[in-house]
Amino acid sequence: MKKILFVLILIISCSVQANDWEDARAAFDKKDYKTAFVKFKAVMDQEGDAAAQYNLAYLYEEGLGTLQNYSEALRLYKLAASQGYPPAQSNLGSMYGRGRGVPQNYSEAARWYALAAAQGLAIAQYNLGHMYDNGEGVERSYAKAIRWYRLAAEQGQIWAQSNLGNKYYLGHGLVQDYIRAHMWWNIAASQGYDVSIKNRDIVAAKMTPQQIAEAQKLAKECLARNFKKCD
Repeated sequence: MKKILFVLILIISCSVQANDWEDARAAFDKKDYKTAFVKFKAVMDQEGDAAAQYNLAYLYEEGLGTLQNYSEALRLYKLAASQGYPPAQSNLGSMYGRGRGVPQNYSEAARWYALAAAQGLAIAQYNLGHMYDNGEGVERSYAKAIRWYRLAAEQGQIWAQSNLGNKYYLGHGLVQDYIRAHMWWNIAASQGYDVSIKNRDIVAAKMTPQQIAEAQKLAKECLARNFKKCD
């Protein structure tokens, strides 16, 4: 299951030391993780800031700038998640889904993904859709999987876009539609997703030239609308 990549979120309140945030960001960009760790910890110690807790948790989880420590990562993600911080909620879902620092628990993973997904975090929407798609921690529901995939796809989430292509190709929860499958795979492929490139070429072999032209037209229109109202 795909997990969220590190996202450095800059939230500066009047009482937080802006220089520590700036230094942390600069250090991370330079892959100076030890300095980034110290600076994020300084912000967290000063304010209990959710973004700092999240970023520090990520460094612990991946062993960047410090010894890898899943237990500490889990503790800090929970602190940030308890403040309603979506990236921390999503990464908690990933920790439970992977069994990192806790026994693997798909139900708990789905619960945390759902909290982040409800706040609009695309990666959490994708992961929640994936869990409904496969019946992991929740009762399998193609309809719910498609709902969450669509919300994530509208934000440009390429795995969600690719999985919508899968749904149309297989006819899972949707009427089988090679044109729509080609469209979604082409959209994801245009963003460099290799799996979608291969899948697009597979479905193209089953389509007429007219169908391919229609799928390409739909994909172009979807891209022009920034992935909105494509389906």
